[in-house]
Amino acid sequence: MFTTEMVYRLFASFDNTRVLVIGDVMLDTYVWGSVNRISPEAPVPIVAVEKREVRLGGAANVARNLKALGAEPVLCSVVGVDARGDEFSRLLHAENMTTEGILHSVHRKTTTKFRIIGNNTQLLRVDDETTDALSEQDSTNLKQRIDKIINHDPIKIIIIQDYDKGVLNKNIIEHIVNLANSKGIPVAVDPKQKNFLYYKNVTLFKPNLKEINEGMNLSVTGDDKEQVEAAVKQLQTSLNADIIMNTLSENGVLIRWKENDSYKSSHLNAHIRNIADVSGAGDTVISVAALCLAEGLNPEDLTAVANLAGGLVCEEVGVVPIDKNRLHDEVVNTLTF
Repeated sequence: MFTTEMVYRLFASFDNTRVLVIGDVMLDTYVWGSVNRISPEAPVPIVAVEKREVRLGGAANVARNLKALGAEPVLCSVVGVDARGDEFSRLLHAENMTTEGILHSVHRKTTTKFRIIGNNTQLLRVDDETTDALSEQDSTNLKQRIDKIINHDPIKIIIIQDYDKGVLNKNIIEHIVNLANSKGIPVAVDPKQKNFLYYKNVTLFKPNLKEINEGMNLSVTGDDKEQVEAAVKQLQTSLNADIIMNTLSENGVLIRWKENDSYKSSHLNAHIRNIADVSGAGDTVISVAALCLAEGLNPEDLTAVANLAGGLVCEEVGVVPIDKNRLHDEVVNTLTF
């Protein structure tokens, strides 16, 4: 729990914090419109287009969340040598974020998700992407770029945002974690299935229930707390992670962490929300949790703040970053005494 003064100090401490974000980036492209009739050609709705929009997505949405909270994200990833890669760099500049960590590769296309929104409801998504692993040369170039940033920037925490699009692999993950640990920089991870068990010795590991089941070949249900905690315990032993934060959608969050020579765990309930769209909620949760971790918050408190943030963005349609003032007020109203 917090006092109002503690919340104010926490949110003020986010300002100008340098965060390195490494992972799969993409463009989120939206077509917004209204639906008033069904197509005579097939039983599908006809969307009368009202506006089009392109946003930064994937790991870049994590960077957007960090920027919205006042931090200074440095994004490191690989995009294509294509028009969408140029658009991606333009959008980064438009949001006053550096492109120093962005590599353009002739071997890849820039991942793009096209979403059709009719009457504020997502009707269709089309993905245009490359999911193959990086070429050996691209992998070497990415590691060199990461090394340069970590060795020359005052990075306070690293976020690895994995979407299984091929930018991350076992070799790159181990390289990042070993370098970060040698420099005492905490590492927070939002994983996906392919690399799930490669994230050993990280500070914070944040899978959702689907990712735990897929990554560990389990069939855990979120409403069985004993089952969930057993899975998290098994995962923490396998990864040697300091903190496991398992998000469980409507069943809240299970957090388990090392404290001295033992482990503690806690379950936080979900907050009742008017859910409009869950897209990007995980990006928000890892962003807020990582910043709180960088500022020294204990595992229970950082989870409580991140849990609130994830719920807030679910009330918006489309992938949007967190509103700092709204989150501040929500923390004051919900978590203070």
